Amino acid sequence: MPTALIQTRDLLKIYRVGDTEVRALDGVTMQITTGDFVAVMGPSGSGKSTFMNVLGCLDRPSGGEYLLDGRPVANLTDDALAEVRNRSVGFVFQNFNLLPRTSALENVELPLVYAGVAARERNLRAAEMIAKVGLAARGHHQPAQLSGGQQQRVAIARALVTRPKLILADEPTGALDSRTSLEIMALLQELNRTGMTVVIVTHENDIARFARRVLRFRDGRVVADEANPPLDAALMFAEEPVHA
Repeated sequence: MPTALIQTRDLLKIYRVGDTEVRALDGVTMQITTGDFVAVMGPSGSGKSTFMNVLGCLDRPSGGEYLLDGRPVANLTDDALAEVRNRSVGFVFQNFNLLPRTSALENVELPLVYAGVAARERNLRAAEMIAKVGLAARGHHQPAQLSGGQQQRVAIARALVTRPKLILADEPTGALDSRTSLEIMALLQELNRTGMTVVIVTHENDIARFARRVLRFRDGRVVADEANPPLDAALMFAEEPVHA
């Protein structure tokens, strides 16, 4: 039976703007099992991005409990949170966040540099991940020499190189055209089929339909938790016409 990788209980995130209290998260209780693929949706200001930041240990909750792989993380020190981010979570962002004057391989190696991994091991693991996302022949190219889809593949390889338990992707197709978006979602589905847990934030229903489950946020709360028979992005990519 799948185990719970993510568990939250009565999760709160409160911001104060002058005398006004804003509850970005207002008592969120949910869990995500190992190997799930979840899309987090909601209008602007609904709490979905705050939720992603808390899951990724980029922000601390104001109250409630968050367990990652059974470990309470809300009250960890900053150094301990940084270690969790480096070892347990892989991040993928809308705008790729690649270093512009650095090769694809060197970009993928970067989390291993922070983790103190020796140079030879870094090189081997980065090359393995670049090959895994289908860019073995482009490892020495800089981001400007790559298409948007290829840059996002490099970003995914970078997210995978520390062998995390969880991939968090914030609008991973937001800067891509529809055909390239299918290509990236096919890659995320492929990773999910190997057992990787994937959580994406998206405002696009066309992207959420590739997840197995959809969480809908409004006013800091989960208002719907829906099972979702996922479409096959790889099949749709193969059928998508190529425009000159």
